Amino acid sequence: MTTAKSNRPASPDFNLTVPPRGYAWWYVDALSDDGQHGLTLIAFIGSVFSPYYFKGRRKGRNDPRDHCSMNVCLYGEKRRWTMTERHANAVNQTETNLTIGPSAIQWNSDDTLTLQLNEIGTPIPQRVRGTIHLTPNFINERIFTLDRNGRHRWRPIAPSARVTVELEHPNIKWTGHAYFDRNWGDEPLEDAFVYWDWSRAEMGGNESAILYHVERRNDASLALALHFNADGSINEFAPPPDHRLPRTPIWQMPRSSQSDAGTPPSVVKTLEDTPFYSRSVINAHLLGRPVEAVHESLSLDRFRSGWVQHLLPYRMPRW
Repeated sequence: MTTAKSNRPASPDFNLTVPPRGYAWWYVDALSDDGQHGLTLIAFIGSVFSPYYFKGRRKGRNDPRDHCSMNVCLYGEKRRWTMTERHANAVNQTETNLTIGPSAIQWNSDDTLTLQLNEIGTPIPQRVRGTIHLTPNFINERIFTLDRNGRHRWRPIAPSARVTVELEHPNIKWTGHAYFDRNWGDEPLEDAFVYWDWSRAEMGGNESAILYHVERRNDASLALALHFNADGSINEFAPPPDHRLPRTPIWQMPRSSQSDAGTPPSVVKTLEDTPFYSRSVINAHLLGRPVEAVHESLSLDRFRSGWVQHLLPYRMPRW
C-alpha cells in the first residue's frame, strides 16, 4: 500500500503495479437524491470480465495492461452502457491519475475525485461525455483481504460520499449520494471465487453499511458486515441472515443478500441483468434501520462457461 505524504489520507494509488494474470479496478456508484437517476463507473486494469483477457491467459498472454476499459453505466430515462477494451498504449498511470483511452480519473489535492468521460455506448453507439465530481464524507485506509492467501484485496476508499453529475451527452445534471472503492488481485477472479454478493447502504448522517458475502472456491465462505460511522471509524457487526432474492427477469441470475432477522430484503429495481452478473437497488433492514442499498451478485462459474464467453464480445468491443 502506498501512503500519501504528510498527514493526508492514502490516495487511491492509480499507479498500482498489476502483476501478470492479475487485475485492479476502481469502482464508483451513485444514486440521485430524487431517485430518478443512477450511475456506475468501473476503471479496469486487467479487466476481470474481459473475454479477450480470459482467452489470452490460456495462451500465455498475461499482461493486464493490454486489457483495460472504462465501464460506464447510466440509469434512468437516458440509459447508457459502455465498456470498450483498450490496449496498453492507450493507458497512462500516475499515483493521482488514471487515463484509459479518452477518459480519465483524477484524485485531486483536496482529496476529491474527478472523472472525465468520453466513451461510446454499446450496442447502440451513443456518446457518453461529461464530468463527475465525487466528494468523500471521510476516507477509509483499511484494506480487507477476501481470500486466505491474501491474493485478493478490497479497500472501500469512500464508503459515503456526495456526487455531482454534469454530462453533455446525454444532457443530464444531478446530485446524489455515492460510494468509491478499489479491488485488486494477483490471479484471475474466477480462480478463487465461485459467487459473491455485495451491497452498500446509506444510513443517514454520513453513516453507511457494507455487506460482503463471498463463496470461495477452495475455502470456507467469507462474510463481512461493516458499519462506517460519520467520523470514518468502523464497527464490525455479526452478518445478518442471508436471504434469497428473486432471480433476475431475463437471465435468471441468482441473487441473495443479508438483512435483519424477520425483515427479508426486497428488490426495488434491477439495474443490470446479465448472464453472470446483476446490479440492483434493494430495500433491506440493517442494525434495526430500514435502508435502501445498491446491490450486486456475481457468478464466476457462469462467467467462465463457454456460452457466456461467446456472448461477451458483443457488449465489449476491443480497440
